[in-house]
Amino acid sequence: MVEILGYLAAILIGLSLGLIGGGGSILTVPVLVYLFAIEPVVATAYSLFIVGLTSSVGAFNYFKQGLVKLKTALLFGIPSIFSVFLTRNYLIPTIPEEIFSVGSFTLTKGVFLMALFAVLMILASYKMITSKNKPKETVKKQTSQSTKEYVLIILQGLFVGMITGLVGAGGGFIIIPALVFLLGLEMKEAIGTSLTIITLNSLFGFLVSQSHIQTDWTLLLGLSAMAIIGIFIGMRLAKNIDGAKLKPLFGWFVLLMGSYILLKELVF
Repeated sequence: MVEILGYLAAILIGLSLGLIGGGGSILTVPVLVYLFAIEPVVATAYSLFIVGLTSSVGAFNYFKQGLVKLKTALLFGIPSIFSVFLTRNYLIPTIPEEIFSVGSFTLTKGVFLMALFAVLMILASYKMITSKNKPKETVKKQTSQSTKEYVLIILQGLFVGMITGLVGAGGGFIIIPALVFLLGLEMKEAIGTSLTIITLNSLFGFLVSQSHIQTDWTLLLGLSAMAIIGIFIGMRLAKNIDGAKLKPLFGWFVLLMGSYILLKELVF
């Protein structure tokens, strides 16, 4: 029964990616850890594959419509990939299995990653809840970006790569605002480009994790298939539903999930 819920949740992962261009990875790690009993470090790697493969389907669909800015994707994506590589290969292995103990409480590597993920969920939910109902579709496109804006994009790419590498999150909630408000992309272009960046980051992150984990391909491909079904449904619904209007509702759900994970890992 629990596994059935997990596969149904995988559809929601794809649905979120198809509707709002992000948010799917926020659900993936909790689904893997709590419904499939996957160890957190392995769950972050599995999440990278599921989110990367699912995002690639969405990115290809947007690319066919001319809604992917490849130059921008590379500008953001190359620093992200570099950061993912450093995080998965050098940062995560240096985190000790037992970080510290206070009384009866022990902060393990798994608890630390889940708590960090929960904090990320809460921060992401805040941005989703407080975002305006209608994203700025009419942001004036810039003919050229300043050096400062390019530097900000590169720095955000490095930050997103670190987050992707640490907790298996694609970072769409960071990428899309940066593309819209720093580079002046229209919302649909931002979603298509975001999915492309998430694809590059996530699949690369999974590949560099292979030397550290054993992969259950049956589970991984099964969940990915369900998530891909979800993204097709999401992309179809996106033609008639404004994903931005659903973002605050999804944000409240993410807030509840993040708060539950934080309490479960650190308190109960």
